[in-house]
Amino acid sequence: MSGARDGGADAPILERLHEVIESRRGADPGRSYVASLLVGDGAAALAKIDEEAAELVDALAARGRGDVVHEAADLWFHVLVALARRGVGYREVLGELERRFGASGHDEKAARGKRGG
Repeated sequence: MSGARDGGADAPILERLHEVIESRRGADPGRSYVASLLVGDGAAALAKIDEEAAELVDALAARGRGDVVHEAADLWFHVLVALARRGVGYREVLGELERRFGASGHDEKAARGKRGG
């Protein structure tokens, strides 16, 4: 099975992250960072996405490539946790990207407006 390091598909790391996130459901939030984001009303997970998105924007605007990669990984991770909290798997998101692939971004956005999403 190939991974991102050798030019293969990125799904293996997403699958491993998904498995870790799911394994933290019901864990002690005092001992597991992921568990602490999965419990409660979701505010902590949303706040982390907001924070990490702002950090990525800052990195993209004025910092080096390594910082951009680091902050993007932080944001992706926290999005995966928040999605899992809502019962949405990364495969659903990949499926949506696949559905959109090859379509004009303008046309896709217009279609979403008609669907109310």
